[in-house]
Amino acid sequence: MYHTFDQDFTIRCFEKLVNIPSPVGYYVEMNPVIQELAASLGYEVAFDNKSTAYITLEGQDNSKTVMVGAHLDTVGLVVRRIAEDGTIRIRLLGSPNLSSLEGETVRIHTREGKTYTGLMTCQAHSIHVFKECRTMERNEDSMMILLDEKVSSKEDVVKLGIRHGDPISPEPRCQFTESGFLKSRFIDDKAAVACCFTMLKYLSEHQLRPKYRTILAFPYGEEVGIGGSYVPDGVSEFVALDIGLIGPDCDGNEYAVSICAEDNRAPYDYELTSRLIRMAEKLGLRYAVDTFFMYGTDADAAIKGGSDLKTGAFGMAVYCSHGMERTHIEGIHQTIDLLIAYVLGED
Repeated sequence: MYHTFDQDFTIRCFEKLVNIPSPVGYYVEMNPVIQELAASLGYEVAFDNKSTAYITLEGQDNSKTVMVGAHLDTVGLVVRRIAEDGTIRIRLLGSPNLSSLEGETVRIHTREGKTYTGLMTCQAHSIHVFKECRTMERNEDSMMILLDEKVSSKEDVVKLGIRHGDPISPEPRCQFTESGFLKSRFIDDKAAVACCFTMLKYLSEHQLRPKYRTILAFPYGEEVGIGGSYVPDGVSEFVALDIGLIGPDCDGNEYAVSICAEDNRAPYDYELTSRLIRMAEKLGLRYAVDTFFMYGTDADAAIKGGSDLKTGAFGMAVYCSHGMERTHIEGIHQTIDLLIAYVLGED
């Protein structure tokens, strides 16, 4: 790696973040943790009315303001209906891969502050009972949650305080292997958030200031396309730190940083994307430039919302997005290197 930073901190930070539930729109448990992490590095956090967290860094030149966004929301579920037999029917928050969630433990977060666990399963749940067990499509209508409570009716569930609209978070099941592979749900996008805090630690330890005033934004609505729809006044560039993808149309891999040139809506800014590529080349990073046609970022949402700014996007590439994801520490390294270079203006 070009910049010397604390890899152990990055992994510890990710493990801390990924074990705090934050499905789309659910911020009550995560925001205090973000404040705690920022304070430990000497930074303060401000929040807008959508509970997006912001950390503002004064630059060497404050005539220009740039923003880096990494979303805190994850894909998840919401209570759609409590069935008469006490099972819970679901709707999606974002687009989780339901096949990867079958058999998983999930947590239901009530508005009274209680948390209940349950088992995510298909209604054709057993090969010994249902002929269609292997063939039934796993979707919002066929999947359900069996509460880990002695309930047998809707009334039993309601007495627990569970209501329609309660958010549901799957267990992350984070593992970091000796060979450097990170396996977990929600690498999208909590690994990117960990990269941001690693960058902050690097700046703090080396007493460095960004080239321009820099705002770090951590919203909770990216997975439904609205996280970056609001951009603070004065921001002229918005770089989304988000996952890259691995597949037949992509050059990205787990050991490189993926620079997104176009997503499912439009190209990212030509000059800014070219600048990111030059930085990666100057640092000798492993990188790929890819187009992602079933994918969008908070920077994309900012443009859709009418903001007047340049946009870019990059991040570590993962296998199995929106399921049990995997990447490698080398790809995270490359992402942090490029992030530090962008913030310091090393072009």
